[in-house]
Amino acid sequence: MLNRMINDFSALTEKANFIWRETLAIHRRSPETRIASSLSPIEIFVTLYYGEILNHFPKDPLSPLRDRFIISKGHGSICMYPILADLGYFDKDELLRVCHTGSFLGGIPDPIIPGYETVNGSLGHGLGVSTGVALALKSQGNIKDVFVLCGDGELHEGANWEAAMFASHHKLDNLNVIIDDNSIAMLGRTNDIVSHGQLHERFAAFGWEAELVDGHNISALYNVFNRMKLRRQNAPKVLIAKTVKGRGVPGLEDMPLSHIMAPKHETLDALLELKK
Repeated sequence: MLNRMINDFSALTEKANFIWRETLAIHRRSPETRIASSLSPIEIFVTLYYGEILNHFPKDPLSPLRDRFIISKGHGSICMYPILADLGYFDKDELLRVCHTGSFLGGIPDPIIPGYETVNGSLGHGLGVSTGVALALKSQGNIKDVFVLCGDGELHEGANWEAAMFASHHKLDNLNVIIDDNSIAMLGRTNDIVSHGQLHERFAAFGWEAELVDGHNISALYNVFNRMKLRRQNAPKVLIAKTVKGRGVPGLEDMPLSHIMAPKHETLDALLELKK
């Protein structure tokens, strides 16, 4: 449950803009990071952490009192690095060393990073892992929530739908899934590869409570997350967050091959200068 209710979202909007800039700066220094995939979920992460949706403890990342947040699309969470540093999980100077020798901040995050729960490399496993965690917590009488962020592209993998059936069968109402639905996978538009149709209807058919939201609208995200966290009606919950891949970067935003594209240095420099 939230400790407070937010009515003015200007501070969260400013924080999202800050995280967007910091993510671009990381990619400018470390071009091997997946920038387009890391720009679509920024408002989702900002709302969860700065909106105090998640119970989390920067000085004690593995506290038993924490909610579990599993990021299945690990490559698309480089924007989490400045969030975790800003919140005190690790020193901000580490952001200058992403992907460099000796740094624990790589192009694909793993649990060595304070604030990450699981290995986040091979796609399509986060939902299955999350259902197991949610079942374990529920069987122990632990009321903490499990959140998981998945990409729409990884839902092409069948293990996700096995997990969806499992979660519904076991009435895992402590499980909250967020789909970063940016409509683009590695090789093109998701619906041109294998169409999901109406994702919220598919999850509903599997026995989930499903909602749709603009994934860049912080106030809408906040209100839906609040409802999800409070609602316990013997069914897992999923939020389909419509987002834009590569958001805010000319030549990258919503481009079919943006997943494997990298902006030119001069483009990044111009954006960073304009956003100062």
